[in-house]
Amino acid sequence: MKNFLKWFKNSTKIKRWLFLILVGILLICFGFSKILVTDKLELKDLIEIVATFVTGFVFLVIGFVFIQRRTLELVIEKNQIQLSKENGKSGITDLVSEKGIYKKGPKIVVIGGGAGLNNVLAGLKNYTSNLTAIISVTSYGEEKSKSQKELNLKPSDNLKEGIVALANNSKVMEALMNYSFKEGKLKDFSFGDIYLSAMQNIYGNFANSIQKTNEILSITGNVLPITLDEMNICAELQDGTIITQKSRIAQTVLDKVTKINRVYLNPANCKTAPGVLEAIKDADAIIIGPGSIYTDVIPNLLVKNVAKTIRESKALKIYLSNIMTEPGQTDDYSVSEHINSIIEHCGKGIVNFCISDIGEIVPEYIRKYNLMGSTTVEIDSDKIKGENVQLIKGELATIEGTHIRHDPDKTAQLIIELICTDLRFKDRHKDEQYMLLNSKLKQEKKRMRKNSNKKGKKIKENKKHVLARKKKSKFSDKYEERIQSIKESEKTRLENIKIQEKAQKLIEEEEAKEKERFLRETYKNKKK
Repeated sequence: MKNFLKWFKNSTKIKRWLFLILVGILLICFGFSKILVTDKLELKDLIEIVATFVTGFVFLVIGFVFIQRRTLELVIEKNQIQLSKENGKSGITDLVSEKGIYKKGPKIVVIGGGAGLNNVLAGLKNYTSNLTAIISVTSYGEEKSKSQKELNLKPSDNLKEGIVALANNSKVMEALMNYSFKEGKLKDFSFGDIYLSAMQNIYGNFANSIQKTNEILSITGNVLPITLDEMNICAELQDGTIITQKSRIAQTVLDKVTKINRVYLNPANCKTAPGVLEAIKDADAIIIGPGSIYTDVIPNLLVKNVAKTIRESKALKIYLSNIMTEPGQTDDYSVSEHINSIIEHCGKGIVNFCISDIGEIVPEYIRKYNLMGSTTVEIDSDKIKGENVQLIKGELATIEGTHIRHDPDKTAQLIIELICTDLRFKDRHKDEQYMLLNSKLKQEKKRMRKNSNKKGKKIKENKKHVLARKKKSKFSDKYEERIQSIKESEKTRLENIKIQEKAQKLIEEEEAKEKERFLRETYKNKKK
């Protein structure tokens, strides 16, 4: 009884619909009573009875529909609260498991590689379990180390990172997969490589071993290799140079001061691994990128029938643009140039949406990237529209250590909002899938706002000189971190200038002394 009464709290928003149902029942009853008590029905009475019946029936239907919708949302909310507790109590959340909810989520395929891709996977796994990461497994074209040859191990960093990103507890899984043995015959070997090699030996087929890995490790979604065939990623430069080893592409481009004309696979007829094309065909959304455009993204699309299947798919085809350019691959590339490189290799229709970052990044971090030859990717909106690609902007950038990355939560939110918009456009806003997604999206936004508020309060509590802070303008309060970074950078620059001036002065003094010494010696020699 206590649990039943909880449904009538103000926070549940149930009472309004119950009241609407009650009004509907009363109107229908009033219509019936009008028929029973009226001896002779005139046109006026008939219109009144029909109007009462119709209004009552509409109220009744609307009330039941919205109660069902709100009940489903409450179940999801309570389920999330229950799952977040280590020792929860039994109740309504026991009726709905996490897997039961997320299995009804959209089918999303993500194709790419690198840390950016893993961040996207980490965010999307909070919305759906119908998630498939299609990645390259081996370091194509690279030679195995002596120790890898001895144990017949394949380099599989991309696969391990994909498993880590989709794990229920990513931190624990990362520690396990990347654990390196310190002694014995297994010294310097990672647990992940040995585990995957053992799985392949047990099941005989690499595709089966990965499928079983998904089940054994209970990860959210699937990780699939793009192909099981051995292949090399080759590049042809604008000056005609051919590079046949993936790791040498970037450095060769930098050394020759040229650009990549195209990349291709050797052999060119590599077959897709089992399950890849099926996942793409069934997808509601296909995410391409982020990742190194010429060594992680395009090579996956060049595998036989992959690009063709994507072009023919009715799913949302989204390119998630990189935040920074990559030296030796995409020097000074804009967003449209990234898109064009994909279209030139894979044909038109491969992308119909592009998500780009417009978030503000602390200049100090950008400066560090600039020193390595990398810049922020310019958003040239007009050229993007010219490719019949719809541009979607969002504040997606975050700092991880010293690296600029896509924020998992913000990026996933933007993708899910796009899927929800598509469902509304298709008049599916009453579908269970839409309601589940929309409810989860609202929860995640609330959670992020709370976290942001907590973080803001914590920063304020730790700040000193309260009176000085109150006098600050809104601009200085908002951009305090950036202003401080700029001040420190300016201070370092001035110190460097002073050091350079001092060094120059010492050099000039030393040159003057050397000159004077030389003149003296010359004068003495002439006298002799």
